[in-house]
Amino acid sequence: MDMLFQWLFDYTLSGQLIPWKFVQPLSAPDLLRLNIAQNRLSQLHPADLADIIEDLDIHQRAAVFQSLDAETAAETLEETDPKIQVSLIEGMNPADASDIIEEMSLSEAANLLGDLSGEMAEGILKEMEQDIAEDVKELLTHPEEKAGGMMTTSFLQFSPATTAGEAMEIVRREAEDMDFIYYLYVVDEEEHLLGSLSLRELLVAPPEEILGNLMDTRVISVSLDEEKEEIAQNFAKYGIMALPVLDETNKINGVIIFKNLLEVVAPQLGK
Repeated sequence: MDMLFQWLFDYTLSGQLIPWKFVQPLSAPDLLRLNIAQNRLSQLHPADLADIIEDLDIHQRAAVFQSLDAETAAETLEETDPKIQVSLIEGMNPADASDIIEEMSLSEAANLLGDLSGEMAEGILKEMEQDIAEDVKELLTHPEEKAGGMMTTSFLQFSPATTAGEAMEIVRREAEDMDFIYYLYVVDEEEHLLGSLSLRELLVAPPEEILGNLMDTRVISVSLDEEKEEIAQNFAKYGIMALPVLDETNKINGVIIFKNLLEVVAPQLGK
């Protein structure tokens, strides 16, 4: 079989097992191409693309990854083993790498940049949009295994005077750029957490009702330096999908999504 492939396609099988319905050999040695049109890549789950990339050797891996558009590459990178994430990004120039990392969730982007060399990370941050770079830098100041290092700063917050109709318009406009939208957080002018409500509660609320009347003030939260064990216990005890992270003044700094916790306490399941 190896000789047949070498003769027909000028390609030597590496002995790696991957789903062949997704790839086809090309005439160039050591190169594979996804057997899917570029505009159909989004139909393949990022976790499947990550599995394919992880099963390839370093040259094939880079070739396939760099053939993806920035959004698909970012989604795939989030599902890939951290060591492979680093190798893929280190093989790119900072400008191209920044285009991909900007499409990642803030917490995932911070974790990846934290695993890169200081020089490489700094070069990528300089190429990123300033507001995104500042958010990522803030996350990088917190230890990865504490609440501040697990949180994302990309979430929705509103004043209590905002009506349900107004909030729904903001959700429609900004949801695509948010890491998490299932819960909406209600804050005062200084971003002190007052309460929260779910997206479902917003959808069924009268459009004219203000969020201050809809919110639940019994919000479970954690501090910036909370340990992973306590965070996990809160998720398990209360059956919630996310935990707001507060500083010592009760100001909301970010939100921990369950997936981010899983990547810390059980990395083999989180990716």
